[in-house]
Amino acid sequence: MRQLAAGLLLILATGTGWTDTLRIATFNTELSRDGPGLLLRDITGGSDSQVAAVVEVITTVQPDVLALQGIDWDYEGRALAALAALLADRGLDYPYRVALQPNSGLPPPAPLDLDGNGKTGEPRDNQGYGRFRGQGGIALLSRLPVDHDGIRDFSSLLWKDLPGALLPQHANGRPFPSAEAQAVQRLPATAHWLVPLLLADGSRLKVMTFHSTPPLFDGPEDRNGRRNHDEVRLWQLLLDGALGPAPEPPFVIAGDANLDPGHGEGRKEAIGSLLADPRLQDPRPRSPQRGTATVEWQSAGRMRVDYVLPSSGLTVTGSGVLWPDSHNAPAAIASRHRLVWVDLLLD
Repeated sequence: MRQLAAGLLLILATGTGWTDTLRIATFNTELSRDGPGLLLRDITGGSDSQVAAVVEVITTVQPDVLALQGIDWDYEGRALAALAALLADRGLDYPYRVALQPNSGLPPPAPLDLDGNGKTGEPRDNQGYGRFRGQGGIALLSRLPVDHDGIRDFSSLLWKDLPGALLPQHANGRPFPSAEAQAVQRLPATAHWLVPLLLADGSRLKVMTFHSTPPLFDGPEDRNGRRNHDEVRLWQLLLDGALGPAPEPPFVIAGDANLDPGHGEGRKEAIGSLLADPRLQDPRPRSPQRGTATVEWQSAGRMRVDYVLPSSGLTVTGSGVLWPDSHNAPAAIASRHRLVWVDLLLD
């Protein structure tokens, strides 16, 4: 209860209501299960403690636009709709939703060893890690209408086609794990979307959301570290116009980069360059308990890997990270990641 009360006080102090400000949040819920349909079972069953905690966290912060990661995708969007129904029961209605098929669990066109361990048909031999199609996908919940015709989905972008791609190599310079694998390997481990939202004056706010692969679980070729680097760099290339028309502001990047600018594994220059890009601003959301940290892993500790980065012309009126102040607080039960939010003034 102390954590809930503190969160509500912080929110009331920094937000003036969604008619004046827009609260955009990102949250890696880790709502992923071991098989298809199990998440829907747990959401609709009414007794899953993690689901209840995720709902409590989201309804505490009350974002207007919420980028979700780590939530299993299904073809009809039933799990996401069930989660939205639980939130609506608590008075937080998201009538607009986006849930496109992610790369996680998506097999390549033909069986290939994509991770270089000499085997095929394993979770890491899919376009993105996953034991089934859509495991640990991403989604967007919005109180603002979505311009579905204007959505740009970069999930099918081949890694080799990214300008300046840091493709992995064997020690002798051959493509890792093989030329055949690199010919079909997509860059996004989960997905990269640009989703236009309709504002009251008819203009559009573009929300760019993603979930990068962890820069771990590989060998000296640094396949995952290189891929993570390029997944983060994709956004700057998009703003440069190197991946089609550059999006006009206003826009916001909201997602899980799986990369801390100063700690842990990974090629930190990627996130450092993104945070320093003059076309963006970094509000550096923080919590009273743990500063700018957004995740706590048992082995690696606390890091900042989840980001909400508005375009430079937007006015930020508040921001925060909802961190638990006890081990049994909803934010501790929901996920190892914390919900990160930023308030933007609507001119």
